[in-house]
Amino acid sequence: MRTTLKRGTGQAASRNGDAGFLDPPNLEWPVSRYRQPDPPRRGAGRLMARIVLWLLALVGVVAGGLAGGAYLYLDRSVAAVAATTPAVVRAQRQLQTPLPEQPTTALVIGYDRRQGREENVEARSDTVMLLRADPGAKAVSMLSFPRDLSVEIVCPGRAMRVARINEAFSDCGAEGTLQTVRRLTNLPINYLVTVNFRGFQQVVAKLGGVWVDVDRRYFNDNSRGGPTYPEIDLQPGYQKLSGSKSLDFVRYRHFDSDIYRLARQQLFVRSFNEQLRSAFSPTSVVKIVNVLRDNVEIGAAGGKFDKRTVISYGLFAFSLPQGNVFQARIDIDCLQGQFELTASPECVAEAVQDFANPDVDAPGRAASVATGRKLKRPLGLPPRRVTVSVLNGNGVEGAAANAAHHLTRIGHPIALPPSGAPRNAPSWKYERTLIYFDARRDGSELAARKVARLFEGADVAPLSRALRRLSDGAMLVVVVGQNFHGSLASAPVDRTPTRKPPAVRSDPDASLPYVREAARKVRFPVLVPSVLEQSSYPDREQPLRVYKMAGYQAVRLTYLSGAESSAYWGIEMTSWGQAPILEDPNSKLTIGGRHFELHLSGSRIHMVVLRERGATYWVVNTLLNALSNDTMLAIAKGLRPLK
Repeated sequence: MRTTLKRGTGQAASRNGDAGFLDPPNLEWPVSRYRQPDPPRRGAGRLMARIVLWLLALVGVVAGGLAGGAYLYLDRSVAAVAATTPAVVRAQRQLQTPLPEQPTTALVIGYDRRQGREENVEARSDTVMLLRADPGAKAVSMLSFPRDLSVEIVCPGRAMRVARINEAFSDCGAEGTLQTVRRLTNLPINYLVTVNFRGFQQVVAKLGGVWVDVDRRYFNDNSRGGPTYPEIDLQPGYQKLSGSKSLDFVRYRHFDSDIYRLARQQLFVRSFNEQLRSAFSPTSVVKIVNVLRDNVEIGAAGGKFDKRTVISYGLFAFSLPQGNVFQARIDIDCLQGQFELTASPECVAEAVQDFANPDVDAPGRAASVATGRKLKRPLGLPPRRVTVSVLNGNGVEGAAANAAHHLTRIGHPIALPPSGAPRNAPSWKYERTLIYFDARRDGSELAARKVARLFEGADVAPLSRALRRLSDGAMLVVVVGQNFHGSLASAPVDRTPTRKPPAVRSDPDASLPYVREAARKVRFPVLVPSVLEQSSYPDREQPLRVYKMAGYQAVRLTYLSGAESSAYWGIEMTSWGQAPILEDPNSKLTIGGRHFELHLSGSRIHMVVLRERGATYWVVNTLLNALSNDTMLAIAKGLRPLK
């Protein structure tokens, strides 16, 4: 359907100006459902896949900063992971060439190829994940699909059928998984990464272990008979996990569900990223790359995966602002059933929308709403307060009017001349779209950068005198260039939780016996949680742990929320004030003379840190961040000295 802009919202123009709109195509989503996984399989491939981006980033930064031998070593290392097997070489022919300065997407397939007696067993893809790097938003987003998600399997030379997504790899290798995921998401895919999970433990070992906040007690030794599950023995609290312990943590799922296993893996990815940055050294890079060369294969459009690509993504990944790594997933409220989970096509589409349009302002907005205070870093003006003048700079009929139409749908008012004349730029030789901002108006530059993300590949610059007369008083002037193809990227969906009364109760006596016991064993002041989440009580299995954390004394209190059988949250107390997990909080605030730090995951508070009396006290949310932002703050403010 063709739409015409009316005065006040947009404009149609002549052939030499601008007229007409190009509406994006409608997307059709196949019906998808979840199903409880089959008997246990190894799942380390999923985690190995997720850390590939940062491993390549590490190699790229080292190669860019060192001379001679390191650069030659990078050249050989990149060649070693480039696509060579026939299956991946065939699949990479279907990849799309990434455009300069625009988001790129990689499909990561983690497969399990057994050794010994099971060496001849067909490889299975226990990991199907998308990675997206967005240079405009300076963000990385991830989206994983459960291996038992039922989808339409697309296999070259075979009839389409509905089956589990991991069967696409068993049937047709990487090519089948690539076509299946592309049909499911309707997203362009630029790179293909296949990972053998066996190098997972080796990579963690080369880093010297990874610091992880373990939410509760995990234990199984198979000595009492009954069903045999992988053995695990982990204590609650913040600790450094070895390669084998890390594998136990991320593959565990037998007494909760696959949803919690995915959350544990996401937690490990964040922890791995922290550890990778802190353990950065040329020696560690060489050791890690040696592991990767035997376990990773990367396909690219036209086979063009070289050291320049690695360096560029390396610099990008290591320059990411704090909190700009986003985990998209199907909302837990969308899942139905116990042993067989189902999700509607709308829920799958919503997860893809969040993946393709990460909201980089979500942590800031959420912190502002939860605390009721304005943040020091401005989040930008809402679209309704940002007027835009759109000019044709490429000579394509309807280009500017089409862009204006999309901007009005987002909420931007369009400035038009009184005469209603076509609005053209001084020339039609603009190769790239340019977003000019009126530097005299507060918030105009930040608003321009937000609009530039919608155009993907647009540049930002102050408004010149030559264009000011064409602005018609607008805050921004958009000159549509030749790289505009008729549609805009979708704007992120604002999922900021509204402020609500905290779901808490006053109950210091529930924790008092454990706090008193801890006070006798440590030399720093311990605090009593006087406020608890309304349905929570100390964990029956291990409510208290007193231990050493990197040589510092530490106390862990573990609570179980009655709302869910596996919703554990905790309070950590330690004299170690420089733990890696405490670095780079999203925001800081002072309440009643007490200093708090907020660490958010998207729009949900994952951790509140209180610093006082020479110690640090952390309130840590559940794996799924089930406690509301208001509840997390209330618990933290309720920490009181032991009398």
